[in-house]
Amino acid sequence: MAEPAIAARAVPLPARAWAGQVLLYALFAAVIGVFSRWPVYHHLAADQALIKVSFTHTGKPVAECRKLSDAELARLPPNMRAPVSCPRERSPVTVEVDIGGAPALRRSAPPSGLSRDGASALYQRLVVPAGEHRIAVRLNDDARQAGFTYRRELSVRLAPAQVLVIDFDAAGGGITFK
Repeated sequence: MAEPAIAARAVPLPARAWAGQVLLYALFAAVIGVFSRWPVYHHLAADQALIKVSFTHTGKPVAECRKLSDAELARLPPNMRAPVSCPRERSPVTVEVDIGGAPALRRSAPPSGLSRDGASALYQRLVVPAGEHRIAVRLNDDARQAGFTYRRELSVRLAPAQVLVIDFDAAGGGITFK
């Protein structure tokens, strides 16, 4: 015959166990409090400003759409007989930034996606001394065109720890400074 299971009895914790637990929680809270304030972090030196070049933009198609001939259409299955063939691949977006006439950034962002048909994304931080700067930005989003399709130049006074964001807004006229 099987023996009945013996039920475990709850034994209250002694006061010193509670005190030890409170002490450990207090120590843990103190460590978190100390490291949330120390060491002090400064993201920029006192005499520096920051320029962020940040955008996501879809470049132009790499080639023009073309009309398919009757022979080409006949070779396609009936459900794929579109009269025009347009490439999916997009142009990479090339950006150049000059600060005070000197090149500060030269980057080309490839299109995303398996078919290279998505948007190109770019993010770059440029730390500069605070003060007056002449900033020239050029952007090309069309591989079929030589040179740059968008240009913007601006003189700006940057205060210490100020952040200037250079973005691209196709609907808003192109290159923006915020």
